Amino acid sequence: MPSAREHALYVRPDELHQAFFFDLLSAPWDATAFRAVIDEALRDIAGTGSTVTWVLNNHDQVRTVTRYAGGPGAEHVGAARARAAALLMLALPGAAYVYQGEELGLPEVLDLPDDVLTDPIFRRTGSRARIRDGCRVPLPWSGQASPFGFSDGEAGVRTWLPQPEWFAEYATDRALADTRSFWHLYREGLQLRRGLPQLGEGPLRWLEAPPHVLAMARGDGLVCAVNFGSDTVPAPVPGVPLLSSGPCPAGELPGATAAWWSTDTPAS
Repeated sequence: MPSAREHALYVRPDELHQAFFFDLLSAPWDATAFRAVIDEALRDIAGTGSTVTWVLNNHDQVRTVTRYAGGPGAEHVGAARARAAALLMLALPGAAYVYQGEELGLPEVLDLPDDVLTDPIFRRTGSRARIRDGCRVPLPWSGQASPFGFSDGEAGVRTWLPQPEWFAEYATDRALADTRSFWHLYREGLQLRRGLPQLGEGPLRWLEAPPHVLAMARGDGLVCAVNFGSDTVPAPVPGVPLLSSGPCPAGELPGATAAWWSTDTPAS
């Protein structure tokens, strides 16, 4: 995978406008690692006058909900971190790309049997170590059983990779009905990103923050922060946030949570 500096050799506003930059996707859940990736991308790629392409998921990598969980039985931790990472990505200067199912909070499907795998890596090596089918299972759109509205056929129709029964919990129709879902978080974040002049291509300035926290000012009057730790810390500004990835009382920033605040005066 090319570094930000190598990536910058290929992009210009009047030549190749964008190329996928995957370093944020590969960064561990760690404030220092995320900041290093962001700083390098803004310096080297945005420094050419082109646009950084931020990506958290794609068809070759384990989905964030599973990747950030840190192990089996911690899916709720992975989900909270994935929601926080989404708000961080949407707060950055540049272009944000969303991979199918990311907006539903889909976890990786880890228990596909060998006889249904289609990944050429498995076909060539027989090893499941780096197979990519788990993030390529067809999306659940509606209903309680496969094919979950993905096909026009009746229930029981086989999709090209089998959908697990638990996909029913993540179906789009269910997400639309639940205002606390990933889908609504992405929708609200994208609406604010489109409507707030500080976001998109506005400047970014890092703010002083506790350990394990990244806090940034986007232009004047908007502050975004994410807590990579597990303990609640003081929020960088007072008041109730415009949007948060989880419950976020005024004046606080809980662990594994990101939030955006509007301020009346420039942050300092």
